Amino acid sequence: MVRFILNRLLLIVPTFIGITLVAFIFIRLLPGDPVILMAGERGVSAERHAELMAQFGFDQPLWKQYVDYVSGLLHGNFGYSYSTKKPVLSEFMARFPATLELGLCAIVLASVLGIAAGILAAIRRGSWIDQVTMGTALVGYSMPIFWWALLLIILFSTKLGWTPVSGRIALTQFFPSVTGFMLIDSLLAGKPAAFWSAVQHLILPTIVLATIPLAVIARQTRSAMLEVLGEVYIMTAKSKGLTPRRVIWLHALRNALIPVVTTIGLQVSVLIGGAILTETIFSWPGIGKWMIDSISRRDYQVVQGGLLLIAAVVMFVNLTVDLLYGLINPRVRYR
Repeated sequence: MVRFILNRLLLIVPTFIGITLVAFIFIRLLPGDPVILMAGERGVSAERHAELMAQFGFDQPLWKQYVDYVSGLLHGNFGYSYSTKKPVLSEFMARFPATLELGLCAIVLASVLGIAAGILAAIRRGSWIDQVTMGTALVGYSMPIFWWALLLIILFSTKLGWTPVSGRIALTQFFPSVTGFMLIDSLLAGKPAAFWSAVQHLILPTIVLATIPLAVIARQTRSAMLEVLGEVYIMTAKSKGLTPRRVIWLHALRNALIPVVTTIGLQVSVLIGGAILTETIFSWPGIGKWMIDSISRRDYQVVQGGLLLIAAVVMFVNLTVDLLYGLINPRVRYR
């Protein structure tokens, strides 16, 4: 176990080097002068433009800018936002709870419904239930997030008025932020109205963000269950007179969970990608919207640091998923 963890941690080094290169090159390939974009409609004189270029280091060769950036990272410095003048790490940590709360709600919804739908489709293989479930999953997987989000907003927010259009909580609700999670902080403050407002604001973004992972998990669960249900030990369990419920939940599902858990772990990167669109559409104040705004402003430090921190979260989740294999199936051995 320890050797496995150390090997995975060693792989992080070349991965991070690659990510820093991609982030550094990506933002600089976008058209637009960052100094002019920062100046906005006010404009900037040629002298002031040259002064700001030197101040931010844009007049240096690219290799020198990259070396300075990596040197700062080695000292734990992710840089400062050009627009807000605040540290990138502090801005990330201020917005990360919003994205994490939305992502956790989405992955829980996708996992519970996806696994249930996959099991149901597997035990009813070939029936109309199987066809409808997998057909719906295919539609959900193929549906563009922005289009699906706008449809839900038009129906539930505009036509029916059941849910808010955007934001994270009603502007009339105030309470101290302890954890950064609106659901938890509203309960700690003893404000049920604020809690209900946070739930209402979470419903549509959670559904939109969970749609694609739900479809993928459902299809993977069905495939894994069908493979396990054909094994000899399942037939043996049935021949011993075990109830179908016990065979499905205790013997079949547990052995089918490893590829399903892998799929759930891989959906974290999908969730982060989906969160960029979802947060933008619903004006959700998380890291997705923060990154989009920073790209439009050509805020190099924020984009570079944000991508690196997001990659760190994804790698941590993948390592956690690998470690969960041993808990799900004791026969798994780490090398």
